Amino acid sequence: MTVHSQFKNPNRMDINDQPIAQRLIGKHVIVRSRNEGINFGKLEAADETGCVITDARRIWYHKPADSKMAWYEGVALSGLHRSSKVSAPVARKVIVEDYSLTECSDEAVASIHKHPN
Repeated sequence: MTVHSQFKNPNRMDINDQPIAQRLIGKHVIVRSRNEGINFGKLEAADETGCVITDARRIWYHKPADSKMAWYEGVALSGLHRSSKVSAPVARKVIVEDYSLTECSDEAVASIHKHPN
């Protein structure tokens, strides 16, 4: 029986044996974690211990611009509603805990960047 590389190491999921999060390096993402909440920034580094985002903003109250969408996935697709609350940007934020990454659309990136602090 042949065992595919993705089953030998569950942190590696493609034919190039590249970790999933590595594919998002350099892209704008929303990072969700237990203690750090919802954050937005450009992914600089990521591995099984955590991630680093630059030009980082905490999204401490979020509502998608498109009211038909829900949660932070809706923000990643349509951007922020005017009632959302976002922190001022910091140069770099390190999140050291379990996390999830959601890639943002160009529309969402523009919306989050122009949202008032």
